[in-house]
Amino acid sequence: MQPDYAPIVERLSLTKPLVGYYDAPDPAPFEPLVLPKGRQCVFKAYTDWMDGKTLHLTRERHGCGYLMGEVEPRPRDEMIEFLCDEEGLRASHELMGLWLDALRHYEPRNDHVLVGPLRADQYDHLRTVTFFVNPDQLSVLCLGATYYSRPDDLPPLLCRFGAGCMQMLTLFDDLEAPQALIGTTDDAMRGELEPCTLGFTATRPMFELLCTWAHDPKSSLHSRWLDGLIGRRGGSLA
Repeated sequence: MQPDYAPIVERLSLTKPLVGYYDAPDPAPFEPLVLPKGRQCVFKAYTDWMDGKTLHLTRERHGCGYLMGEVEPRPRDEMIEFLCDEEGLRASHELMGLWLDALRHYEPRNDHVLVGPLRADQYDHLRTVTFFVNPDQLSVLCLGATYYSRPDDLPPLLCRFGAGCMQMLTLFDDLEAPQALIGTTDDAMRGELEPCTLGFTATRPMFELLCTWAHDPKSSLHSRWLDGLIGRRGGSLA
């Protein structure tokens, strides 16, 4: 059952829908759907997500390819040249190649990957949840991500280099562990977002912890410090 995240939305004055990454056997419950065109970036669908639509990916129509297992957008050497020589992401082809070779791939369990607004009745197929937030809202969610963590746990909060879509899925240490990642730091896709919008993606276990944190009256979400910040922002973090 999808947990209640309403206190987070209300307290932080979130205005953008939360976006889920789903690995599902049937795309019909996610309609209305949009399909990628060619190799286009997943974030080309950002305005569609804001309008309540869901991006539908398959092995035949996979966009850039990074969210569909071992589907590669370009041959390895060509990809290294593009990322290193055109985007300037590493100091040498060798370093770029090492990074590519270390990438984790996600192998879908089903034939359909769907990225779009949360669907409570599809919670069993949810893998991650992305909040699109401003810096104030991000800071509060970062505190929430660490609320239940122990020193010997996997890091509860990450910020890692990768394409925008990778930061929604494949850069986590373990999708079955409670982790969150600060994303949308790929400048190649940031033009699809508003200038002050950032991404905060949580694995499903972390999303559940955040919802528990949100209902704890002793947590940072309900502290006088956040009251003060909201007051200084004129009564809302939106």
